[in-house]
Amino acid sequence: MKIYLDSIGCRLNQAEIERLAREFIAAGHTLTGEPAEADLAVVNTCTVTAAADADSRQLVRRLKRAGAKRVVVTGCWATLNPEAAAALPGVALVVPNPQKENLLRLALPDTPEFDIEPIARRPIPGSRARTRAFIKAQDGCDNRCTFCVTTIARGPGRSVPAERVVADVSAAIRGGAQEVVLTGVHLGSWGHDFTPPQRLHSLVEAVLAQTSVPRLRLSSLEPWDLDAEFFSLWRNGRLAPHLHLPLQSGSASVLRRMARKTTPSAFARLVETARSLIPDLAVTTDIIVGFPGETDEEFRESLEFVRSLELAGGHVFTYSPRPGTAAAKMPNQVPLQIRKERNAEMRAVIAEAAARFRRRFIGRTLTVLWESSQPTAEGFALRGLSGNYLRVVAHSQTDLWNRFSRVTIIAEENGYLRGEIVNAKDAKKSQGRQG
Repeated sequence: MKIYLDSIGCRLNQAEIERLAREFIAAGHTLTGEPAEADLAVVNTCTVTAAADADSRQLVRRLKRAGAKRVVVTGCWATLNPEAAAALPGVALVVPNPQKENLLRLALPDTPEFDIEPIARRPIPGSRARTRAFIKAQDGCDNRCTFCVTTIARGPGRSVPAERVVADVSAAIRGGAQEVVLTGVHLGSWGHDFTPPQRLHSLVEAVLAQTSVPRLRLSSLEPWDLDAEFFSLWRNGRLAPHLHLPLQSGSASVLRRMARKTTPSAFARLVETARSLIPDLAVTTDIIVGFPGETDEEFRESLEFVRSLELAGGHVFTYSPRPGTAAAKMPNQVPLQIRKERNAEMRAVIAEAAARFRRRFIGRTLTVLWESSQPTAEGFALRGLSGNYLRVVAHSQTDLWNRFSRVTIIAEENGYLRGEIVNAKDAKKSQGRQG
């Protein structure tokens, strides 16, 4: 049977799709990148914003129009809106998040027993193709941020045992992955639910010690989970010097209404400590604008604080009321037009800081993993990522897809760094400290 897999939203959704891919392959099925060829299509949906809801519905409809014979819908939007998901054209089954681990058997009940552990990870064909492997280490969240519907859709925090994470990383490496990204809803809480409790620090150490992963990256980490001891992990050059720390607002009063466990001053101190201990660190963040009750003064406070951080990048979200969250019931909802205007202002500030960060590396040499390689008349046009999450483009006479190269940066343009490969013959599958 031919299986098409796709997802909307976060890296955790991507990690879940990748594990499903391994399960379908182990069960004897074939992955396809063409929905028209699919006997079964699986969509992992998202509900973090109203736009994510719409994208999820649109993707399901598009797969049906493209010719997918049966569609299975899972993920956060489907979990909170099962009837609406089931009513979409072509949907044969809706699998809520608590049952996602059994999706294959729910969709194909006659599947015989199989073992996925020996199965090496393969890049998923189609729109979800990635050289980087996303590995689920944690799910759910015990925080109660007033804007967040993910807690409702995903449930309480749960950690994936270290041995399973290590096994999944090893499978990714056997499949040729050169970079692995550990993901979770609240990744920094990993191990809190074990007896005795454990810490993310020990999981990262285990992955680095027990696997040969060339580059390990951590996905979003809540700032209150981190300390100087955690940053000592970056003494190992295989750990990518990039921290994504969701702030959500630079206004102390808005953070209190959001029920975030940090303050602007605490966040600034954390960033300063991290930068002092991790060379060439890229710090990125998430910001919500137009949160209920956000005054002009609070927005300006947030804008100026974000400006002071000199970030390497970030995502800006226009506040979207999510049914079932405390914020959706708060008074003084900000008009949509004002929310959009604030979004544009905040994005401009972050874009300016990101450009300054990129320009710091002109004239320097970075280690880049090539994620895209397009044939040209002269060779191959390459696009890839440095360890500190800088997007780099270069040209090569040979196809270096999914390989590392040392690249000298010569210019910054259109959100990318343009570089020249130091020596294409030296492209390698392992490296030390990376910028």
